[in-house]
Amino acid sequence: MVNKSSKSLISKASQHTIKKFELIEEYVKSWAQKLMLNNFCNTLVFIDCMCNSGIYINDEKGQQTEGTPVRVAKVLLDVARNYPGKNIEIYLNDIDPLRVKEIKKHLPSDERNFRIITQVGDASEFLHIIGPQLYDAKYLHYFLLYDPYDASIDWEALFPFFRNWGEVLINHMVSDPVRAITQAKRKSTKEKYENTYLADFEKLVPYGSDKKAYEKRVREIITTLKGSRKYYVAAFPFYNSQNSQVYSLLHCTSNEEGFKLYKKCAWKVFGGQSSTKHLHSNPDQLVMDFGVGTSGIISTQTDESCFTVRDIAKYLSREFAGRQDVLLDELWDHLDSHPVFPSDGFRKEIRAELKSMYGVKQRLEYNPTTGKKEYLLSFQNRD
Repeated sequence: MVNKSSKSLISKASQHTIKKFELIEEYVKSWAQKLMLNNFCNTLVFIDCMCNSGIYINDEKGQQTEGTPVRVAKVLLDVARNYPGKNIEIYLNDIDPLRVKEIKKHLPSDERNFRIITQVGDASEFLHIIGPQLYDAKYLHYFLLYDPYDASIDWEALFPFFRNWGEVLINHMVSDPVRAITQAKRKSTKEKYENTYLADFEKLVPYGSDKKAYEKRVREIITTLKGSRKYYVAAFPFYNSQNSQVYSLLHCTSNEEGFKLYKKCAWKVFGGQSSTKHLHSNPDQLVMDFGVGTSGIISTQTDESCFTVRDIAKYLSREFAGRQDVLLDELWDHLDSHPVFPSDGFRKEIRAELKSMYGVKQRLEYNPTTGKKEYLLSFQNRD
């Protein structure tokens, strides 16, 4: 139970917020296990620079629920105990000292190779202090959660985290500019948007309610900050109970395995789809598909704001249309680089859809090159 003195510190969490907690927890759980097995990682660092009080009230059920930092702390404590030769460090910061005081009540205690450092202060100032320290750090991998309450992103503070061996998860509150940018009058409000999208306010106003324009601009900024190295960005939208997009969680990493893992975790948490949107239309309703290589065949409807496994099958049927004897692994390799579709976690379902909806034939055959039996798929020519 939450005592009366704490009630003002405990926010209500809507269902999309709880899904956000679940996604980050699910990802960190798998991410940490992978890093612990890496010989170049002796220390794992989790950073939440806007941690809040760590506890929320479930808006639907009225029960107490743990927020991201508390969930992650418990997950990483188990990891630390399972890998006594590695170190876990958690840095939690919030500008409100009362919220930091509250979160301490819900965190596990430090152990020999596990410690939590709490800090009271401005998020940007906190990152400006800790970010440069990563440049000389060896055998260390970090995960930074940057979760502002509105469309406020300090790219200068984030810059060091894009240039080191680590990952950044940004909550892009796209609903903020969509709702308010055309009505912004105050100088401080205009400067907030200019700093977030690194553009003059007059150039941003035409974006209006175009969510894709803001999201594209954020991706352009990340591309500039990450430098010349190969980099991966996966973004998944979160919708409220009225089916309006509130924000997107952008996962940024130079590690392809982390990119693939984030996609897999998102689809798992969302229940086999690419967002928290409620699909009111019937995803099973049949339509004519006029895509390249699949023109004129019967397919299903696609909602690009919320893809399903059937959309993955549709995509693959187009990409491999007309080809014979395609190695099954080639399909998964093709999905590895897709910005939304996972290459793992839903393979059985994808194969079933390819067979039932697109007539893709599958057979198991011995491959003398690998010395193993492998599945070969034949995609009928739909032209």
